[in-house]
Amino acid sequence: MSSPTDSIVVTTVVDADALTTFEVFTEDVNDWWRQGPRFRGAGGTLRFDPGEGGRLVQLDGDGAEFEFGRITVWKPGERLVVGWRNRDFAAGETTEVEVRFEAVGPATRVTLIHRGWDALPADHPSRHGLVGSAFGAMQGVWWADQILALRRSAMVRGLYSVGSDGTR
Repeated sequence: MSSPTDSIVVTTVVDADALTTFEVFTEDVNDWWRQGPRFRGAGGTLRFDPGEGGRLVQLDGDGAEFEFGRITVWKPGERLVVGWRNRDFAAGETTEVEVRFEAVGPATRVTLIHRGWDALPADHPSRHGLVGSAFGAMQGVWWADQILALRRSAMVRGLYSVGSDGTR
């Protein structure tokens, strides 16, 4: 059984159906994923290679490719699970990111769970010297920034606004 500090959970609601939200999450990841050293390290272009066994990768400006993780579950409109590793993870170190897409009327609740932190040492570079709830809060804010950017991206595009009668 995992401890309370093993998983980070963040949630938002996107004004789009679950399949469209999944497509924006996966196909437009480079558009909504925040830029800058806090979010992408060296920058670059993000993309999902779709399907189970596919990958989440970042292509850096110099042509180098970094694999954040392999996709273990790919269920469009429902669920996505990716093994996760940051650039500062050693070989064999990994965590897991699960994203659930749940219809809430004409919109979608997106729940992101990042688990597996207890498997990494307390002094791991990804913890930035933080432990327990302080580490969980830092990671929660980081992921909340990401999925709120997804929500904003969908809203700014105006492609997925839902009318009061549920029509698009």
